[in-house]
Amino acid sequence: MAKKQVDISKISTEQRNPRTKNIDTLPTIEMLRLFNNEDKLVPLAIEKELDKIALVVDAVTEVFRNGGRLFYVGAGTSGRIGVLDASECPPTFGVSPKMVVGLIAGGDKALRDALEGSEDSEEAAVVDLKAQNLTNKDFVVGITASGRTPYAVSAVRYANEIGAQTACVTTSENSLIASVAKYKIEAITGPEPLTGSTRMKSGTAQKLILNMISTGAMTKLGKVYENLMIDVQMSNEKLVSRAIGIVKDVTGVSNEVAQKYVEKYKSVKYAIFAIMSKEEDINKIEEILDVKHKGNVREALKGVK
Repeated sequence: MAKKQVDISKISTEQRNPRTKNIDTLPTIEMLRLFNNEDKLVPLAIEKELDKIALVVDAVTEVFRNGGRLFYVGAGTSGRIGVLDASECPPTFGVSPKMVVGLIAGGDKALRDALEGSEDSEEAAVVDLKAQNLTNKDFVVGITASGRTPYAVSAVRYANEIGAQTACVTTSENSLIASVAKYKIEAITGPEPLTGSTRMKSGTAQKLILNMISTGAMTKLGKVYENLMIDVQMSNEKLVSRAIGIVKDVTGVSNEVAQKYVEKYKSVKYAIFAIMSKEEDINKIEEILDVKHKGNVREALKGVK
């Protein structure tokens, strides 16, 4: 049976870019200049959506505070970018890998092998979310450059049906997913340098926006002190050195003292609190920092004389 044809003529990311029509005839450096000039348009498109992104960050923060999870759902490049951002949250912020989850059409195999046909399955999105036991406490972000990818649109629709919060990240105007999602982030990046190749400007925009959402929400949860990753997982020598450096920078102690406290508490956050509060009993630190102030060092230190 022939596949149903999709009219892509009105999808902005599928239009031809008049500025790059002759890239195949240019010297390498001129071709790269054109690519670079197109890339410069991406942050300008995102800037127009900052108010909408802020609403999503605040909503996701509340979902996290109430024990909910964040799901990124997409196909192809969009799905890979969602999985990438989700996979970087545990080492960066010390959170469970179940807190931010990336789902890609076609499953993990699609991360390496292009399974483009999988994006057309509306049923697969529902199956994948049900397998994650999605509830009304969670937040689903559908990611699609075209704004019409059935897998992403279906995920948002299903999340709406069960009462979960929803958002979309798209780079096309007047898209289907924007008509479905509660929060709409539409960074209109325009035609791609290579017609229809949304791994370029669209993909860059999606990555920047997802970075903003996850980093913004984690910062508001207190997993960042000043501009430092105080929940970083010390899983290799570089990260241990970074942890010691963070404690040293925040507290002003020597490298040796910072190392001693990091080794004692196995936690940047605990080390900082112990040094600055002069409270070294780990049970009391846990009570004040984790129980009373939900891990927020700045708030916990306010209550310490």
